[in-house]
Amino acid sequence: MEMILFILVISVLGPMIGSLIGVLKRPTESFMFKMLSFAAGVMLGISFLQLIPESIELSSIWICIFGIVAGSVIMFGFDKLIPHINPELCQEEPKHRLKKTAVYIFFGIFLHNFPEGMAIGIGSVAGFKLSIAIALAIAVHDIPEAICTSAPYYYISKKRLKSFLVSVSTAIPTIVGFLFSYFLFQNIPLQIVGLLIAATAGLMIYISGDELIPTSCNKHNKNWDHGVIFALILGIVFVLLLKLI
Repeated sequence: MEMILFILVISVLGPMIGSLIGVLKRPTESFMFKMLSFAAGVMLGISFLQLIPESIELSSIWICIFGIVAGSVIMFGFDKLIPHINPELCQEEPKHRLKKTAVYIFFGIFLHNFPEGMAIGIGSVAGFKLSIAIALAIAVHDIPEAICTSAPYYYISKKRLKSFLVSVSTAIPTIVGFLFSYFLFQNIPLQIVGLLIAATAGLMIYISGDELIPTSCNKHNKNWDHGVIFALILGIVFVLLLKLI
């Protein structure tokens, strides 16, 4: 139970930190690019160095391949049904448009956090260390998103506490998704566990390729620098270092 609570705390930390930053002082785009790139590195590192080998060991290569494809297709379908609006790192907009954008961002992030929470819970089936690593990667990825939720809402409402609480509430579906998958998949055959772990890898690879890397590694952005690439590499190194723990 203590480990579950620890994972839940990590899951909530990303939205909390991002929301707090958003209502206090918005960080530079360069810093946010590096955070997104680091999160992508962690997600890719976890997927290729931990999730996929674990899936193959528990099931087979073919089940693993099917799981990766299924996870990415499910996330693609989710994106089509509920577009994950990316505000290009909170670029300034006229106030009359900002309110609509803030609402769209909030609901997009809120609904997309449920499958991310499920990914954390599925990871715990293979071991809590893996679940913590996934939770950490998603928490880092959630910080810029929470900034982009709380900052425009605060700009519109001028209410710091309300903006913070509204933004933090996007962590609720992450918690629900985690608890749902954790308790649902505790007693299932190893091959199904392998399939679910591979699907989690597919989901995280999709998020990295569709959202995190294109946003952070866009060389045409005036605030881009090569530190973004090193942040990506640092994320992968971070996953390797976790193996020493």
